Amino acid sequence: MESDHLSATFAALADPTRRAILARLAQGEATVGDLAEPFDLSPPAISKHLRVLAHAGLITQGRDRQFRPCRIVPEPLKEAADWAMQYRALWEQRLEQLDNYLQQLQQAPVKDTPEKPAAKTSKVSSTRTRKPRHHD
Repeated sequence: MESDHLSATFAALADPTRRAILARLAQGEATVGDLAEPFDLSPPAISKHLRVLAHAGLITQGRDRQFRPCRIVPEPLKEAADWAMQYRALWEQRLEQLDNYLQQLQQAPVKDTPEKPAAKTSKVSSTRTRKPRHHD
């Protein structure tokens, strides 16, 4: 199911630490220790991030004697990018329509509108009471 893969990918990418780990792995293979170095996290916390990335299929962990080198797996990232790209055309079209509309507004002649007279305000304070007038 594609949506399950996408959900796992986007959930994994939602965390800035995991995005930083992927950015580091995009430069090449690294050990868990190498990946943990720039972060102030415990080894179990880094391992949890790596498990989430592995569950999403974004990384693989190998075995090289006592080391467990990690590698990025680009396919799930491509699937997420392809999914997002299908909406890019829609947003570009809408932004182009907005741009065209704004250009039309700028080119339209300005119509003179008659000014409305300002509303007259009463000078009588609402706290003052008026004396009734007597007509004879």
